[in-house]
Amino acid sequence: MRGRTDALGDLLKSVHNPFVSEASKIIFRARRFEFVFPRPSLVMGIVNVTPDSFSDGGKFLDADAAVAHALELVGQGAEILDIGGESTRPGAQPISEAEELRRVLPVIERLVPQVRVPLSIDTMKPAVARAALQAGASIVNDVAAYREDDAMWKVVAEFGAGYICMHARGTPQTMQANPVYADVVREVGDFFCARLKRMKAGGVRADQVVLDVGIGFGKTLEHNLQLLAALRSFKTLRRPLLLGVSRKSFIGKLLGTKLAARLPASLACATLAVESGVQFIRTHNVAETVQAVRMTEAIVAARCERG
Repeated sequence: MRGRTDALGDLLKSVHNPFVSEASKIIFRARRFEFVFPRPSLVMGIVNVTPDSFSDGGKFLDADAAVAHALELVGQGAEILDIGGESTRPGAQPISEAEELRRVLPVIERLVPQVRVPLSIDTMKPAVARAALQAGASIVNDVAAYREDDAMWKVVAEFGAGYICMHARGTPQTMQANPVYADVVREVGDFFCARLKRMKAGGVRADQVVLDVGIGFGKTLEHNLQLLAALRSFKTLRRPLLLGVSRKSFIGKLLGTKLAARLPASLACATLAVESGVQFIRTHNVAETVQAVRMTEAIVAARCERG
């Protein structure tokens, strides 16, 4: 078994560190954590502390259950935990700041001394982000990065936190009401360029930012497929990319699969993303995704070895 592990390590080194110049490196900083790319992609485990998330709503609403689940994901290979207390599925109703804090803070506070991986707070509210960072989180995952005010970015800048800038149209209540784009790939790219400039003005450095095309957030099935096909094009922005497709409804629309049967298609998207240069994969199914990602990286490494 050791021989196989060593061989995989050698293959991964050959694709992730082949004569990499300093100029070609991309750095992501999130408080005390630093990730230097190229390196193996990171798998982000989802911890929904909600009663109504589309995939596992209610299973981990209790803090004890959420913490146990988070520790299990780390044991399966999650290198980041994304903790959310408010569902952002299409049609989800907003909750109060106090309720969101009641759900997520006990989980973060209990995980901080138990894990060595970064904790991400999945929130649209600056006050929730601030409280989570004060409790020990390192990353803010913001599905409302289209915001016009800079309150969230000021919080991120103050703490030196990582920031996941996700493209979306509208709110969870309105985002799937006939989304229209002339060119979804170009428009998402333009959005990222504009956000990076706005965030820089608000004190957020580029090396704090990860970009997420926002699959399923204000997009039709065709828009989602176009973005997946064009992931490589976003590498020109010189920021790490995150993909979150795990169990999403567009898979069901395309393949007719129910929620519990969407893992194979989710893994197909993850492997395509890694081959396209995506550095973070957000998923409910960590163990399976880690295997798929590492196998993809080994094949890509072998391809590079052949020239």
